[in-house]
Amino acid sequence: MVEHIYLDETQIPLTHFEDETVDGLYKVTIEFNVTSKAYHDIAVLLYRGRFDVEIPDKDKKFKGEIYNYSTSLTNLYKDNQVAVYRLVLKEIREDQKG
Repeated sequence: MVEHIYLDETQIPLTHFEDETVDGLYKVTIEFNVTSKAYHDIAVLLYRGRFDVEIPDKDKKFKGEIYNYSTSLTNLYKDNQVAVYRLVLKEIREDQKG
């Protein structure tokens, strides 16, 4: 199992990982827990939408963007809560990397 992924230079510990190739582009589906304490930093990171993605356990690097996103909680401002985030990242074609 892939234990973590990097979005830009932020390490994300994973609870679930799937990967596939669709139309010649790499696509990953990940799940990870976000605590109330980490919520703001993760929200700011994900707001970027596009990332340098690195998956060390697969020796894989690519430029990707959020294709789909969901969370089990929408308000993590209350202390001691944990949400499950599900994120689908899709590799960007060379001509879209601008």
